[in-house]
Amino acid sequence: MSEILDEDLYRRTKALLEPGEIELVGAVVHTDLGGEEDLEMHELTVDIDEVIAEHAGKGETYIYAGNDTEEFASNQFQGLTLDDAFVWECQQLLREGTFDIVFYYEATVEQESLVADLESLQYVDGVTAVP
Repeated sequence: MSEILDEDLYRRTKALLEPGEIELVGAVVHTDLGGEEDLEMHELTVDIDEVIAEHAGKGETYIYAGNDTEEFASNQFQGLTLDDAFVWECQQLLREGTFDIVFYYEATVEQESLVADLESLQYVDGVTAVP
């Protein structure tokens, strides 16, 4: 697992995982993508969706952008199963010229193997697991 690169981002991400309906864990995916690389961010989000869905055993998923609701912020997305069950949610944050993507998902995922698979993706500079 990667060391914590941004203590504030780690703390705020961990706060999102406070107990709720589902026990959640998360990961901060650090990228080398700048603000002008929208297509690459989309490709990476799709790749991460596939990795998380596979590790979660959720089957086929789609990405919901939430552009039609005020409940979502800009650059916030959800991975949902075809019957609209939650798989993951993320927020894409531009930090010091590159994007960090904060994902959270059900705690049933084996974090170490998920992190290893995420770290192997193109555009990923590192992954910080958030228990």
